[in-house]
Amino acid sequence: MKQLMRITINGVNYEEEIDVRRTLLEVLRENFGLTGTKRACNEGECGVCTVLMDGKPVASCLVLAVEAQGREIETVEGVAEEDELHPLQQAFLEHGAFQCGFCTPGTLMTAKGLLEENPSPTEGEVRHAIAGNLCRCTGYTKYVDAVMDAADKMKK
Repeated sequence: MKQLMRITINGVNYEEEIDVRRTLLEVLRENFGLTGTKRACNEGECGVCTVLMDGKPVASCLVLAVEAQGREIETVEGVAEEDELHPLQQAFLEHGAFQCGFCTPGTLMTAKGLLEENPSPTEGEVRHAIAGNLCRCTGYTKYVDAVMDAADKMKK
């Protein structure tokens, strides 16, 4: 069964008929071509598919697309402003806070959600926020350093 859905993704309004059984992850990737949001566990355990829904991090593999009706969705493709990286993206580059890069979009979105809610997090708060984002490559220290650095730069 399909339903007409109105959704805002990265500031752009869309209207499309969507199968009500499809997840937000599937719709982002397959209907809108936003492949920065990755698919991994499909159980909400790894954080790879994290996007922001109304500014809050959510596992897009667990959200039905119709639940996003009328909501603001932000994916990693919407983080940079025109040709300029967001301070968080720049900090990830400067701190080498990625290796294979597969988990990076979800971690960026989780960190962005944290900084929007709490612009001055402690190291412990950063670690707690990204605890649901699994990474086999980085060891997390560089993620924490990058988020803390971005928080400092965004205050200025």
